[in-house]
Amino acid sequence: MDKNSKIYVAGHRGLAGSALVRRLRQQGYDKLLLRTHAELELTDQAAVRDFFQRERPDYVFLAAAKVGGIVANSSYPAEFIHGNLAVQTNVLHESWRAGVKRLLFLGSSCIYPRDCPQPIREEYLLTGPLEPTNRPYAIAKIAGIEMCWSYNRQHGTSFLAAMPTNLYGPGDSYDPNNSHVLPALIRKMHEAIKGGLKEVVIWGTGAPMREFLYSEDMAEACVYLLELPPPKFSELVRDSEPPLVNIGYGEDLSIAELARTVARVVGFRGSLRFDTSKPDGTPRKLLDSTRINTLGWKPRTRMDSGIALAYEDFLKRYPD
Repeated sequence: MDKNSKIYVAGHRGLAGSALVRRLRQQGYDKLLLRTHAELELTDQAAVRDFFQRERPDYVFLAAAKVGGIVANSSYPAEFIHGNLAVQTNVLHESWRAGVKRLLFLGSSCIYPRDCPQPIREEYLLTGPLEPTNRPYAIAKIAGIEMCWSYNRQHGTSFLAAMPTNLYGPGDSYDPNNSHVLPALIRKMHEAIKGGLKEVVIWGTGAPMREFLYSEDMAEACVYLLELPPPKFSELVRDSEPPLVNIGYGEDLSIAELARTVARVVGFRGSLRFDTSKPDGTPRKLLDSTRINTLGWKPRTRMDSGIALAYEDFLKRYPD
C-alpha cells in the first residue's frame, strides 16, 4: 500500500478496528477514512453506496461487526446474523463497485466446525457442524468469506478474509452480559477485589481450551497481509480455494488456566468456582497459522504481558 492511499477502516472504534487504526498510523498511513456508527450506518445500503462513491477508498479493512460471548450470542441470535450479513454485504459489494484495490474482511475462528481436528487449518472450513451457541454469527462470517471468494472469481477483486483467534486488548468490551471470556474475567476479578469477595464464579467446567491473541498483534498481521507484494498476495486470493488466512497466537490454554492467570495479573487471591450448569461452548479452538507464519509474520506479545496491558486499559476506562 502506498502511504498516500485512502484507507477505509470500518468499525474503527471497536477492539479490532481501533488496533488497526493505531497500527496504520504508526506505519505512516495518514489518509484514513473513519466514520462512526452515527455518521455512517453500515446496514443502510444507500448510505454505504453514497460513501463509497463519494470517497473512493483505495483499500478497506472490514472490522465492523456485532460481536459477543456465549450470553450475547444466545440472547440475540437474530441481531447477530442480520446485522453482520447486512454490514458485510453492503461493504463488500460497494467496495467492488468503487474499484477498491484490496480489501481485508475480518472473521472469527468460530467459523470452523465445533469438533474440528486441532490445530485448525484453513481447509477445515465447512467440514462439519458448527458450535450451536454461536451458529448465527458463524454462518454470517462464513457468508462473508464466500462473498470475498465469489467476487474475486467473478469480478477479479482482491478480497482477503482473515480469521483471527480470540482477541483481547485496548478498547475491549467489559460489559458483564455481552463480553468475551477474557475481558469478562478481568472485570469479575477486579470487582471481586473491590467488593471484598473471596470467591469468583466462572461459567462452565473450565476444561475448554482457547487461544488468545493481543489485538495489536492482530492489527500488525492484517496490515502485513495487505502490504504483501502482488505475487504473494495473489497466491492468497486465487480462484481455486477460499481466500482465507488464519491469524493465531500458536498456543492455547484451558479456561481454568486462563482464570488463574487473570487472577494473578489482577491480584485476586480468592477461590475460583466453576458453575458446571453453564455451557462450555466449543471444546477446543487452536488455529494452525502456518500460512501467515510462512509469509513472515509471527505474534510478539506474550499472554501474561498482554493481559497486564489489557488490565491497564480497563483501569483507565473504568477508574474506581
